[in-house]
Amino acid sequence: MLGIELTPEHDLHRLVDLGVRAEAAGYDAVYSTCHYNNRDPWAFLSQLATATDSVRLGPGVANPYETHPVTLASRVATLDELSEGRAVFGLGPGDPSTLRNLGLEDERGLRPVLEAFKTAQKLWAGERVDHEGTFDAAGAGLNYEPPQGADIPVHVGGEGPHMCRMAAKHADGLLFNGSHPKDLAWAREQADDGLADRPDHRGDFDLIAYAAVSVAEDEAAAREAARPPVAFIAGGAAPPVLKRHGIDPAAASEVGDRVSAGEFSAAFERVTPEMIDAFCMAGTPEIVRERAAAVAEHADGLVVGSPLGPDLEGAVDLAAEAVDGLF
Repeated sequence: MLGIELTPEHDLHRLVDLGVRAEAAGYDAVYSTCHYNNRDPWAFLSQLATATDSVRLGPGVANPYETHPVTLASRVATLDELSEGRAVFGLGPGDPSTLRNLGLEDERGLRPVLEAFKTAQKLWAGERVDHEGTFDAAGAGLNYEPPQGADIPVHVGGEGPHMCRMAAKHADGLLFNGSHPKDLAWAREQADDGLADRPDHRGDFDLIAYAAVSVAEDEAAAREAARPPVAFIAGGAAPPVLKRHGIDPAAASEVGDRVSAGEFSAAFERVTPEMIDAFCMAGTPEIVRERAAAVAEHADGLVVGSPLGPDLEGAVDLAAEAVDGLF
């Protein structure tokens, strides 16, 4: 599976054009990021559903705290209906920095994600739901049936060991936030642990690398464009991840402090070449293909994620060509 992440930080007309371009370039799925400080992802996905024919569409990823899980399930079902059965439900614990702005940081966890998509699957199957747990519902149901019914794929976004194992046991896929083969090798180990407890009736499972990618014919320009997303990734990376890549925790903490303070330019300037190498597939198409091939040894799919490159339109095509045949 080859997907692409499109971020509603851009004008939605341009974003829809990028999604149409992605379908023509051969991507299998388009995911929209979900942050309150960007444009509404559901409006974008709805517009893209009417402008495309075959590409799968979904949030990458929604969280069950900002929106009630029953409402989230209905939004995905509506997208599935509008796209004639092409929806995919990307769901995860959410971005800590933006949830902190909304007073929701303490709500994050594995159990809310699991309960949310299990409830969605019941609703899509036509059941009414009573639930007491991380959220409450009493006799909740949908008065329409999505084209795929209960078969809408669920892709869990996450990177912690417990979330990886849970996804492998219960979901259709794991959108693992990682761009380096070392991280995907680790994620495969966690997923394999979860697969050991996966019932056969749940079918196939895909480990998908949700990777930061910056591609351009000019390597220096591609690496420069990688600074913003790498700053956010490095600043929030767990100590074991930093150790895996030999990155100085103090340097990563300095980047994170600048991000938290809203001093973005200062944060981007403090991103080191080692951070870019660890947290982004950045460079020419040849360099990106080499890295993607190494990731493909551990992953079943790839999502080409932000920043894409210094030229968005060109990067959509270059990335598709670079990884052609690997996933």
